[in-house]
Amino acid sequence: MAATAPVIDTARLRLRPHHDGDLPAMVTMWSDPDVVRFIGGRPFAPDEIAARLDRYRAMWPAHGHGYWAVEDRETGTFLGEMGLARFGRDLGPDFDDWPEAGWVLSRPAWGRGIATEGVAAMLGWADRAFGAARLVCMIEEGHVVSRRVAGRFGFSPMRTAVFRGAAVTLLTRAGPEAGR
Repeated sequence: MAATAPVIDTARLRLRPHHDGDLPAMVTMWSDPDVVRFIGGRPFAPDEIAARLDRYRAMWPAHGHGYWAVEDRETGTFLGEMGLARFGRDLGPDFDDWPEAGWVLSRPAWGRGIATEGVAAMLGWADRAFGAARLVCMIEEGHVVSRRVAGRFGFSPMRTAVFRGAAVTLLTRAGPEAGR
């Protein structure tokens, strides 16, 4: 199992392990009402964000996968987060028993293809690491942009559910070895 997140470089991005210096940018991102509109619908408090940072760092040694900080390779600017987790959401074994993909970007990163580029890198790593494994993701109803990104990478709707009072679509994606 990976003790920490591997570094993945793309043309414009670096997916890297989180560090303490990410906390101010995380607070800015997670407290932005526009960013969290489809992720729980309410800004997060600084203590919740600090706990999130600790949780991200604990995922890698515990599960061999987790979340990356996403930064601009040229400037080092924090752009968001993405990765794979086991959050134990109690949504059923068809969802909870599989790594859950997720991504969130700060507002300045929107509309630039950053999600597509980062998710491609993240899923490429997952395909190499997990092979035939299935991945899942959860997208709140109305989040058209994330639905488009998920669809671009082969996630298809599995079923709808309610999570913390919000209507969500649970999606699934088979790994590259499935069906061979």
